[in-house]
Amino acid sequence: MANHSNHAVSAAHGHGHEGHHDQDALRQMGFWFFLITDCILFATLFATYAVLHNNTAGGPTAKELFEMPGIIAETFILLTSSFTSGLAVLSMNRGDKKGLIGWLIVTLVLGAAFVGMEVTEFANMMSEGHKMSTSAFLSSFFTLVGTHGCHVTLGIFWMIALIIQLSRRGINSTTKRKVNIISMYWHFLDAVWIFVFTIVYMMGVM
Repeated sequence: MANHSNHAVSAAHGHGHEGHHDQDALRQMGFWFFLITDCILFATLFATYAVLHNNTAGGPTAKELFEMPGIIAETFILLTSSFTSGLAVLSMNRGDKKGLIGWLIVTLVLGAAFVGMEVTEFANMMSEGHKMSTSAFLSSFFTLVGTHGCHVTLGIFWMIALIIQLSRRGINSTTKRKVNIISMYWHFLDAVWIFVFTIVYMMGVM
């Protein structure tokens, strides 16, 4: 009878683990669906910008507006944050909770610096009268670059919530999955920014 009870407990425990793994797999799949829809969103915004970037309505062109030293600095900061998010994952894989949290903090600080520089760029343009309503070019520019900036901001708040969870619960299967997901999300945003930098800024000033 005791053996039967132990078997039942073990089976229930096994089913619990299976259910947990199934939930993790579903959440992982949900993230990939989110990333695919994000790819479609950015592809649409890039296509819109490609069509409208010459429609300046007599207003300033990309060459007149863009200040490349600041944009290059933004790019360097974001690419560095991608590297530090990778270091966070390496620390997690070593079981180094302190290193993981430390590198996540560095990553989000770099992300915040990037967003701050982008907001400053937008504010300077608007103070000079170059607003979304000025031309189709500026509408498509602010929408594309602003959408990317909003995604980076979301990533920063997501990282803050994850750091709080890590400090309370440590490294476990759930927090590991979440760290891997935020790292993939961050690398995705860096990849999108490379396209923004090349298509919007570099081609704009050439």
